[in-house]
Amino acid sequence: MIRVIIAGFRGRMGSTAVNMVLEQTDFELVGLLDPNATDKEAFGAPVFNDKKDMVDVKADVWIDFTQPAVAYENTLFALENGFRPVVGTTGFSDDQIKSLIDLSKKEKRGGLIAPNFALGAVLLMQFSKAAAKYFPDVEIIELHHDQKKDAPSGTAVKTAELMAEVREAHHQGAVDEEETLSGARGADFEGMRIHSVRLPGLVAHQEVIFGSQGEGLTIRHDSYDRISFMTGVALGVRQVMNVTELKYGLEHFLDL
Repeated sequence: MIRVIIAGFRGRMGSTAVNMVLEQTDFELVGLLDPNATDKEAFGAPVFNDKKDMVDVKADVWIDFTQPAVAYENTLFALENGFRPVVGTTGFSDDQIKSLIDLSKKEKRGGLIAPNFALGAVLLMQFSKAAAKYFPDVEIIELHHDQKKDAPSGTAVKTAELMAEVREAHHQGAVDEEETLSGARGADFEGMRIHSVRLPGLVAHQEVIFGSQGEGLTIRHDSYDRISFMTGVALGVRQVMNVTELKYGLEHFLDL
């Protein structure tokens, strides 16, 4: 049995993760974390308000669906206390990710930070990387629910990072382009533009739009329900048991 802690279990993603863990025959829910929880027990597991009180919990994996403001400290705590983190919270800086990977190597402890756990979204990122080599003119439109804290999304940033590895860097658009309304052209990532949409009713959606002479290519992924992320979360929980360092991106555990 893989013993699992879930941080942020009362949120929309966290509560979906609870149901996923309870449905797996090889997972055991052994701890829940939420600073505002009032119950001492839920779903057959003890509830904690402070992660410092969880040091002695016998667990293998720490699933984190909290907020960007606390996710880094939670992941650091997990690695330092013998838990393998599987983190779906986004908003980490490059320096934070590097420091966590370095710590995981020192501790020889597996882990995963995934900007997106939906398998289709991971494939979108890989397809976009393949296309960017031949279609360097590209823009990203990411669409999420209106309660999402960070913009652009971690998925959009990860997509841009992957494309930048193979894309010919160049200025995109008119040389004398001028924004008559600040922000109209979106965020600039190495010449690629990223646009963030926030509306009620959305879950998680992304389009990567490529343009070339006389043709265009659009790659799109839609998550209509948060259950779409749970296949990837379950995969991550199982796979971090077999590695000795933290990985950034679910693609590291897929045969692509």
